[in-house]
Amino acid sequence: MKSPLLQKALNLSYFTVAYNILEGVISIALSLFTGSIALLGFGVDSFIESISGSVMIWRFTQHTVSEEEEERIEKKAARLVGYSFFLLGAYILFESVKDLYLGEAPEPSVAGIIIAVLSLIIMPWLAHSKRKVGKLLKSKSLVADSQQTFICTLMSIALFFGLGLHFFFGLWWADSVAGLFFTLLTFKEGYTTLKEEKMCDC
Repeated sequence: MKSPLLQKALNLSYFTVAYNILEGVISIALSLFTGSIALLGFGVDSFIESISGSVMIWRFTQHTVSEEEEERIEKKAARLVGYSFFLLGAYILFESVKDLYLGEAPEPSVAGIIIAVLSLIIMPWLAHSKRKVGKLLKSKSLVADSQQTFICTLMSIALFFGLGLHFFFGLWWADSVAGLFFTLLTFKEGYTTLKEEKMCDC
């Protein structure tokens, strides 16, 4: 039987995957009706975030028999989370550059703004909870995953202001410029996670 703390970490990971899949499906469905590139990108980003959550589910459902085996699984999980940061960053970079180059503006969408607000309520709580449990478990991979969830909070802010500034002021490029900033942030976090994982091998 898993400890209560380990079970909480697993439950948070299940919630991460379930919520992001639901958010992704709704966002992409709305993008088909509104033609919103921003919503489409946000939806795909939600699916990418679910990859990190799936890694955590895999990590916390492993049955270890020794401290050495536990450490090996922890390092592998941290490595996979680090790679998912680069996957997320690459996608954000591609979408931001493409939209700026082609001049593709996010379509005005009240439903999209509602999704962004909902995410802004849920993601900070989820990131804080995973970080707290990760530190108690001394799980670097869960702490890294919490940071990716926090980055998704920033993505929600970008979506909110991108759609909002376009809707109210016609500033179509705001979302893409914010995306470029978050690309740097996700690459930095990916590098830091992989660097710490390698240092543990020393």
